[in-house]
Amino acid sequence: MIDDRVQPITPEPLPVVLIPATPADEEFLLKVYASTREDELALVDWPQQAKDDFCAMQFRMQFADYQARYPDSSHDIILFDARPAGRIWVDRDTDEIRLVDIAILPEFRNSGIGKHLLEALIAESAAAGKPLRHMVFKFNQDALRFYERLGFNITNDTGMHFLMERLPGDEPSPATSPDD
Repeated sequence: MIDDRVQPITPEPLPVVLIPATPADEEFLLKVYASTREDELALVDWPQQAKDDFCAMQFRMQFADYQARYPDSSHDIILFDARPAGRIWVDRDTDEIRLVDIAILPEFRNSGIGKHLLEALIAESAAAGKPLRHMVFKFNQDALRFYERLGFNITNDTGMHFLMERLPGDEPSPATSPDD
């Protein structure tokens, strides 16, 4: 009988590793940050050096802001198959786990890295009994759909961002369209 020969296929674990970011990683971290601004900067008629300077200034300001607001957070480089692929910044306090930021280089996007890391944070959130929260740029529809598929709900609108939250034990909503 054919059913006796069918073996379940278990995918190999995704080769994702996190390593703490250090000051020596600043050039790579700036590259990751700049990759998140490419679409909007493509609309500006600036020389490349002006775009690079703008990104460097914004990167330094964001880094200083995150350090000030989340001084005890983890800031890691994402390695995919031993290659630097992005960054993730997570703050864990007594009341919540906050995904401060996650950014993946374009050549590694849509490979399952983000989902893999978010599922690990969701599991951590459930085990700790703490909500998992994240701010999402409200005009980034792809990101909003991604987080909604993982069970996040919008809890606040800051004007430019949505605060999204996934409570421990929440189950993701079923897909509502073929695109999800």
